[in-house]
Formats: sequence, structure tokens, C-alpha cells
Amino acid sequence: MSVREARSSFVVFLFILVTGCGDGRQAPGSELATESHALHSSPTLTPQISGTANRLDAVSVVNEHVVWASGRNGTVVRTIDGGATWEVHVIPGAETLAFRDIDAFSKDVAFVLSNNNTPNARIYKTEDGGQTWTLQFQSPIAISFYDCFAFWNQNAGIAVPDGENGHFDVIRMTDGHTWENIGDLFPPAQAGEGFFPASGTCITTHGGRRAWAVSGGAAHPRVIATTDRGDTWTSYDIPIGGTPSSGGLSIAFRDNHHGIIGGGEVAAPTVFQDNFARSRDGGKTWQLTTAAPLAGPIFGVAYAKHSGGGSDDCEDDDHDHGRGHDVRVVATGPGGTAWSPDEGDTWQPLSGLTGLVSVGFGSPHTGWLVGTAGKIVRIDF
Repeated sequence: MSVREARSSFVVFLFILVTGCGDGRQAPGSELATESHALHSSPTLTPQISGTANRLDAVSVVNEHVVWASGRNGTVVRTIDGGATWEVHVIPGAETLAFRDIDAFSKDVAFVLSNNNTPNARIYKTEDGGQTWTLQFQSPIAISFYDCFAFWNQNAGIAVPDGENGHFDVIRMTDGHTWENIGDLFPPAQAGEGFFPASGTCITTHGGRRAWAVSGGAAHPRVIATTDRGDTWTSYDIPIGGTPSSGGLSIAFRDNHHGIIGGGEVAAPTVFQDNFARSRDGGKTWQLTTAAPLAGPIFGVAYAKHSGGGSDDCEDDDHDHGRGHDVRVVATGPGGTAWSPDEGDTWQPLSGLTGLVSVGFGSPHTGWLVGTAGKIVRIDF
């Protein structure tokens, strides 16, 4: 089974005592005690009615009220009331496409990515809440298969495809609407190497210039990272994968140093396996932690605060935003869902949550999971 044949997360989330690029001062001790107790509390799970039976592959949470998700048959769903109601959009001309990734910036502005090979490898944008869509990018390369994208802001983003003939045709946007091929700046592809569009989270950004993509399908799966918006890249090995159908499927960073990877062997969906790794040096080295207690690979991980976007002011921030034992992580895949209060040292399964593949948070306390048959579940800590 190849990376492409294996295409078909729940989130790791971080509790940050000081948000943004603050001075790192801690709250008073009494507040810390209350927050510490909350960090270890089991979440409330609320199934919601999406309005579609199509599989939802990716979710983008703007805040506790505005959430977008995308999936099969040209489907995009949106809520502006915290999930009490959802509206369904099918993008004209894309009715047969699978939108495997979505990134939203407000109740009005969102981008979606299709990876069904040219001429169906496309990026659309809406600026009116999904009423109309503009085709921003359509791949001119016959064998291109774009897996996921991530944004520094709504004018700057990057999308990664599978490797073909030893080359990645990575594309980058810097002006809000034009995507240029920067594949010559990216490392060469290994034999069989690609990215998994399992949850729309195979690449992530942080601050104004950093990005990390996690690969699979090759003998040496890796994280490929940039600190200058894609002008230069460096590769680092990861301890997950090494077969044509395994590797990293999802990646997230909570600051410039601390990141997590979910993944595993896609061809072994019922096997409990090494599926979670962590970095504390900006992605240069990765260590396996306790495996998340779910069958098969992790499709999606995330922190309880959106890991993408930000400003250049954060770029040189060396603060440890949250201690490891105070960092919630959620991981999901078709075989189950689990959460960790300590960034992967220990885990607690979430009973009954199967068939979910992607997760995102609008705050440290509220997030959404999406998956098969239009499933949507709100999670509140």
C-alpha cells in the first residue's frame, strides 16, 4: 500500500498560561491550582448535526463560535454559533472533488484544497462565508497530488504534494491570491515519499516564518522545516514509519521549540502501535512517548490552541509556553480518540469516539472533531 493508496486527527492541545507573545509571567498560585485541576478534568463530548453524510476530512476552528470543515464531494460546512447549527455548501464545479484540507480566518474568509490530481488539484477561496468561491490555483503538473496546506496569515501560505520523480512541487502564496512553485527550494524526494492527507495537518506553521511538514511512505520518514517562509529547508528523521504505508500523518507546534507528531502504520488499522512522538528543540530531534491508546495510526493531533498563524513578533520567542505536564493533547484516528493532560506522557481514551480523523480548537477549552459520514463532535474541557 503506497502513501497515496493509504489516503482516506484528533488534536493535541496546549493550555497556555500566558497567551501570544507575553512576558512569560505566571498567574497567582491560586489560579494555577484551579487551572491545573481543569487540565486533568475529562472533557464533555457533544455530537452535532453537520447536515451532510459525506466524510469530513479536515476542520479549521476560528474561535468558539466559528468553525469550518471540508470533505468529499466538494463539501464545505460552516457554523457561526458554536455548532448549534451547520450550513452545507457544495462548491460549483467541484462536486466530485475531495477537499482534504481547509484553513479559515473568519466567518467569511476560508481556503480549501483538493488533491485529486491535475486538473483537480485545486485551491479555492471564499470571502463571503461560502456563498461564492474563487479558483486560486489549479495544478498544471499532470501527476501532482497536493496533500495539505498551512498559512502564516491569510495572505501567506504553503502547500505540499507527494514527491514525484525525486521532486516535490511545493507551492507558496505571498500576496493573498498567487501561488508559485518553489519546489527547487525544497529537499529532493526519497523513493515513495509523500505526505498523508489524513486530516489536513501534515504541515503546520508557527509565528511569521516557521513551518514544519511531516512525511511518510519512504525508508526514512522525516520532518522538513523552514524558518524563513520556505526560502530554505532542513530535514530531520522521525522515529515513526519506514514502510511504504507508514510515517508521520499529523504535526503541530505550540511554540518555536515544542512540537508533536501523530502517525503510524496505515496498513495496520487494528493494531496498537507506536503512534506519537515529541520534540523539544524545534523539530531537530524526536522521541517516542507513551503511545496513544487507540487502534491503528493517529490521523490528527493538535494543541488546544490553533498552532498556525501568528506575527513575526513571536518568531524569536524562547519562552516555554506551558510546562509539559500542563499541556493537553488530543489524538484521533479511525480506530479511536484519546487525550493527554501532559503532552503525551499519559493518556486517557475517549470511549466511543471512532471514525473521527481531524480535530481543531478555538480556545484552550473548546474544539471540534470531524470524520466519516459527516460526523462532528464538539469537545469541551
